[in-house]
Amino acid sequence: MDLFIKLSQFLLSLSLLIILHELGHFIPAKLFKTRVEKFYLFFDVKFSLLKKTIGGTEYGIGWLPLGGYVKISGMIDESMDKEQMALPPQPWEFRSKPAYQRLIIMLGGVTVNFILAFIIYIGMAFTYGDTYISTADFNDGMLIDNPVMIKAGFKTGDKILALDGVPLTKLDVDTNIKIIMAKNILIERNGVEQQITMPINTINQLSKYDKTNLVSIRMPFAISEVTAESANKNLKTKDIITSLNGQKTKYFDQAKVILENNKGKTIPATILRDQKEIAITLQVSAKGKLDVHSGGISIESLEKLGYYKITTQKFGFLEAIPFGLNKGKDQLVGYGKQLKMIFSPSTGAYKQVGGFKAIFDVFPETWSWEVFWRITALLSIMLGVMNLLPIPALDGGHVMFLLYEIISGKKPSDKFLENAQMVGFVLLITLLLFANGNDIYKSIVGK
Repeated sequence: MDLFIKLSQFLLSLSLLIILHELGHFIPAKLFKTRVEKFYLFFDVKFSLLKKTIGGTEYGIGWLPLGGYVKISGMIDESMDKEQMALPPQPWEFRSKPAYQRLIIMLGGVTVNFILAFIIYIGMAFTYGDTYISTADFNDGMLIDNPVMIKAGFKTGDKILALDGVPLTKLDVDTNIKIIMAKNILIERNGVEQQITMPINTINQLSKYDKTNLVSIRMPFAISEVTAESANKNLKTKDIITSLNGQKTKYFDQAKVILENNKGKTIPATILRDQKEIAITLQVSAKGKLDVHSGGISIESLEKLGYYKITTQKFGFLEAIPFGLNKGKDQLVGYGKQLKMIFSPSTGAYKQVGGFKAIFDVFPETWSWEVFWRITALLSIMLGVMNLLPIPALDGGHVMFLLYEIISGKKPSDKFLENAQMVGFVLLITLLLFANGNDIYKSIVGK
């Protein structure tokens, strides 16, 4: 069932993005009276699963879920229909239309992608608001146990003040990716500010470890389960350990150090149970463990215990518009930076480029509309940016040649465009194989 839910979200998001992207080409083509021969979700190599012709256009669903397409008459595209191009131009064909109309048709797909992302962010702001923890509430700093961050010079208890000169005012779902993209991070440690320079290959280093969070909130030592082999049967689920061996343990990371220093010993402890503090003794194993599972405490419970103040900022519809637009702008700029890192060999980020499995893995195994729309909005931005790359066979390649035609007044020959399309197609296949090959390699080696 978990796999089914994950797959359903993946296919729904992918289908939505493909259909709307292709509609971005289809609608202006129709407005400019250009004939559209096919409109397909997924590719219909050799055969299609469903198809129906309406108004001269064949609408269908292919069997190969690697994208979708619209086939516009008189356009040099992946179909490489040389026979049609050898005939005299017809008034309903793409090649017969003015350059500005052809430019609008080609930009339609990415335009829809960007508009969709901004609409989703506006809708999410209106529906869910903005939930975060203010960094001003992190009096004891953040939890930093990621090996990459520790190697870079960070320690648990550090307060992150700014990323590349931009103040970090809140901890939310986007914080970790912002840290990954940062070059210089200003922190406060024991009341003293200092700057840490992130390694240029941060993304590549992160791939070596299962832990992906660079920073997170410090949690109390809350008991979620007492194992069968545990000697500490006096502990119960939902107990919170507040002191060990006479030392306060507000956070789990503090308790972990004390337990490591008292291996094999019986030590006094204080626990919080049903809002009352109780003194007990605990047996520490030879491995420095209590043989219990920790966690299972909700963010609402943390707020009641006075650890953090959870802020959910609500927006009216008009208020949601500027917030959503700003959110979309930040995500667009952020993805542009990621793309720049991928094309910079020194960062090693290209090694982490993923294909369809990487996208599939992003979706959770439980259904959450909030998570679904957040992922879909980001994928829409990614699709828009990738399609704008000036590679023949992508929208950006067509736009590049159209801009050349508009500026110079000279139209590239059909033969040149056909050759460019072939080069672009080969390049795209190579990138596709590389990205999905990365997925396969990571599955085999486990990283």
